[in-house]
Amino acid sequence: MTAPHLSADAGHLPPSDPVLSPLTGWTRLHWETTADRLLDGLVPYASPELAQYRLPGPASHSGARSDGLEGYARSFLLAAFRIAGSAGQVGPALIERYAAGLAAGTDPYGAACWPPIRDRAQPMVEAASVAIALHETRPWIWDRLDDGVRQRVVAWLGKFVGARVNDSNWRLFQVITEEFLASVGAPHSRAEIDAGLARLEDWYRGGGWYTDGDGRKFDYYNAWALHLYPVLWARIAGPRADPALVDRHRERLREFLGVHQYFFGSDGAPVHQGRSLTYRFATAAPLWAGVLADATPLPPGRTRRLASGALKHFAERGVPDEQGLLSLGWYRPFRPVTQRYSGPASPYWASKAFLGLLLPADHPVWTAPEEAGPVDTADRQVALPAPGWLLHSTAADGIVRLVNHGSDRLPPDPAESEDNAHYTRFAYSSATAPQTPPGAEPSGPDNHLALLDSSGASRRGRIHPLYAEGRQAASWHAPLGPEGEAPSRITTTSVVHGPWEVRVHRVEAPAGTTVREGGWAVACDTAPPATDTGPAWALVRRQDGLTSALVGLLGWQDADAPCHGSIVHTRGHNAYGHYSATPLLTSPHPGGTLLLATLVVLTADPSLHGDPRALRTGTHAAVTAQGSVELRFPDGTRIRTP
Repeated sequence: MTAPHLSADAGHLPPSDPVLSPLTGWTRLHWETTADRLLDGLVPYASPELAQYRLPGPASHSGARSDGLEGYARSFLLAAFRIAGSAGQVGPALIERYAAGLAAGTDPYGAACWPPIRDRAQPMVEAASVAIALHETRPWIWDRLDDGVRQRVVAWLGKFVGARVNDSNWRLFQVITEEFLASVGAPHSRAEIDAGLARLEDWYRGGGWYTDGDGRKFDYYNAWALHLYPVLWARIAGPRADPALVDRHRERLREFLGVHQYFFGSDGAPVHQGRSLTYRFATAAPLWAGVLADATPLPPGRTRRLASGALKHFAERGVPDEQGLLSLGWYRPFRPVTQRYSGPASPYWASKAFLGLLLPADHPVWTAPEEAGPVDTADRQVALPAPGWLLHSTAADGIVRLVNHGSDRLPPDPAESEDNAHYTRFAYSSATAPQTPPGAEPSGPDNHLALLDSSGASRRGRIHPLYAEGRQAASWHAPLGPEGEAPSRITTTSVVHGPWEVRVHRVEAPAGTTVREGGWAVACDTAPPATDTGPAWALVRRQDGLTSALVGLLGWQDADAPCHGSIVHTRGHNAYGHYSATPLLTSPHPGGTLLLATLVVLTADPSLHGDPRALRTGTHAAVTAQGSVELRFPDGTRIRTP
């Protein structure tokens, strides 16, 4: 049974269902209610013609007119899933609202006309959402439009034919839009559709992973674009799609979902890494896509548990806000998680998370009891060689940690190296965010090894992956300074076990350089985290117990210059909270090669953070006669690394 369309002031959610959904309590009714609240929250910002939604906030670099189109197109996607998911029974007002917007937006002489599709311009992105929404609501909107309006829609979308597209996930916007044109008998280019799909093949790196364009650009675009759009394209293309290609996309999606399920903490939070993070629960989109395409290895109850967990996570933290709007941020508004292309309506790409509403209410994904996610039941370690990542999670606190030895979002050599806090940190998690100061301030020291000199702190820049297998991953980089890459070199191996990560660094640098390592940044809105420091260790703890510890195991204790841990405190630098703190270790470099081993811990397990001394003294490292490093963890486990 579907929910009636609710007004924006009916902000309360339905009662939880502990029988059907023992882990989240959420059902299809919660998804429908949330969709309605999001759609109704936009109404006060609609243009009189309903063709644009101009939300409060600074414009993107594309301008207010394009941002208004973005508000229409991305919310039309949400409306389409709601309309189609109820077989048009959601009510005539929503259908008429978006039909009227189509008529006005495509009128080139109207007051609310949409900007035209031009080479590499933002309307290309929004055209794909309009095309998907029109396909999914065809019986209720497209088939009932006046011929004149249909001709105008075709004329506006048709500007895609022959246009130049950014060589990234944008190629799929062209594929989607032109396939919709083909579906309604309008002019299109089959060669451009085929070329876009062929380009996707160039970016496939195995294991279910695509890079978003040439280089090592691994992030959530693999989930909510590069896997999602082929599924939606096949729905539009129908018999025009090559069955072998569709099967290949399905098998890759199946393989990807086998690991994507590990990216969600037990509280529903997705790992905080990459760009466009303001799309938030769009991370759930491929979970539903796998069901729609019969391309998922996950049981129905687990799919819903993961997707509902993500949506509920944000709902419990004020998303959407009291006006029913999605802000530019993560929980609260926070501009440093955005990009130049981010406008006030950009967060509504989160609409993709509601793809599951296309599945009928009696589908097992909605009726099967929830099943625990992998993070809920046991400690996990998953090596992902294609992006150069290690995932390790712990059931005691439900935190997922991503160790990064492969994704830097840089074009291939010889493109200039640069640093981005959302890509070049050594680690990311479902409970923390990297330190990202506003404006032009340099990013923070968290999860980073820097060389310090008179010019400041070096940055990581281009990552050269070495391997990711078992419990270990490794890479090297040439530290970035003001003049570019330095002649120094840092090679790092990460070894994970439970909540622990040990980083073994081989640091080649001149004498007179100082080495600084940062641990996890812990953030909170209510009060600064508590801190403690000592010889070669530093610790930060939030009131709820979330603890970040940094302990020097090898190379940090120089008899002539003993290392003492320190803490850096900041305000307004973290998406997870106003107050943040990061533990640091700093030591002089003797020149030549310095071997360092550092324990880096993030935990909310009371059995660990409740005994700070054991936390910082329970792990040991030693160099063996063969030149490898042997690590001994608190539970007695021993692991050797080169």
